[in-house]
Amino acid sequence: MSTPAATQDIEEGLLLRPKFDAAGLVTCVTTDATTGDVLMVAHMNDEALRRTIASGEAWYYSRSRGALWRKGESSGNIQRVIELRVDCDQDAIWIRVEQAGGAACHTGRRSCFYRAAIQGGDGKLALVDAGKVFDPAEVYRKPS
Repeated sequence: MSTPAATQDIEEGLLLRPKFDAAGLVTCVTTDATTGDVLMVAHMNDEALRRTIASGEAWYYSRSRGALWRKGESSGNIQRVIELRVDCDQDAIWIRVEQAGGAACHTGRRSCFYRAAIQGGDGKLALVDAGKVFDPAEVYRKPS
């Protein structure tokens, strides 16, 4: 349990002290620096955060692969970090980026939030899909 002084230091202090979860991860929200659009939500471990800060490019930790990855490593759609912020209790990171290639999502779309929920005339919710910027089958083709 943290003391009031420790909480005060985390919330008001000027030292980066991210609060990683039990798996050693912190959530990272990534937005387009120009438009403000949310591009993706991912996770960072300590090394991903350090590499992001040192390189000026976004690094994340893939829970499904159990590995560190640099955004755009295979697609070329690199994210150049314009600003990195931490929330009040330092358990979430927000990075504003310049998105190379116009697409952040591995599905080929500009944003991972490419489906909008709309209410149809029958009162049911339906999803509307945004168009693809690239064909993932071409971009992520494995060399033979």
